[in-house]
Amino acid sequence: MLRFSGVNVLLTGAASGIGRATALRLAGEGAAVFGVDRDPTGLDEVVRSAAGMPGRIVTGLADITDEADVVRTVDAAADQLGGIDVLVNVAGTHRTTPIETLSVEDLRFVYEVNLIGTALFCREALRHLPDHAGVIVNVASTAATQGNPYMTAYAASKGAVLGFSLSLAAELAGRGIRVVPVSPGQVATPLTAASVPEGLDMRYYGRIVSPMGAAEPDQLAGAIAFAASRDASYMTGAELRVDGGSRI
Repeated sequence: MLRFSGVNVLLTGAASGIGRATALRLAGEGAAVFGVDRDPTGLDEVVRSAAGMPGRIVTGLADITDEADVVRTVDAAADQLGGIDVLVNVAGTHRTTPIETLSVEDLRFVYEVNLIGTALFCREALRHLPDHAGVIVNVASTAATQGNPYMTAYAASKGAVLGFSLSLAAELAGRGIRVVPVSPGQVATPLTAASVPEGLDMRYYGRIVSPMGAAEPDQLAGAIAFAASRDASYMTGAELRVDGGSRI
């Protein structure tokens, strides 16, 4: 199924986890993907993994919190791909911090990566996205709307991503550019595995665990691919939750 044949995709966070799985899913469906990350080894690995696929993956290193770097990266993607049809913002970070030790640096760090990086890529990609065909998919989180202990900074930043995406969808509706926020629940990625410090009461995490267990990155990649495809052509400004029924 080559839903993305002839489609150019700019994707952040491509070196690992959900971003890597999404880059490979889209290339497998025929897309030309420009994958962005700060991890050169991970980017090299995702390019090798895409060998022989119907689409292709090229990559670029970038600091998504640096405005000049984002401008340069988006222009490079448009130049190498011959345009940008779809933007997928997966890059993000996570800090698990009890409120007693929450610092201003914690807050700034997660906001700069999760919100500012996403917003900058949206702003710059809009110079290239075609009216009545362009798509933006921003990865938020179920933490945006569901209370999770020790995640105040992360939840606030993802709530900002969700609100930003919904308002951007309203702003771009007249241009026919769709914006879909995708909110994963618990996902088995290197980021989440490394985000829980020792000494926290893990019983609190039972509230976010799905009856189906943690999702694999490939399962989120399928949902993102749907949101970015013409199969979702009448979907914009609505959160797509992919949480395995964590609220059941």
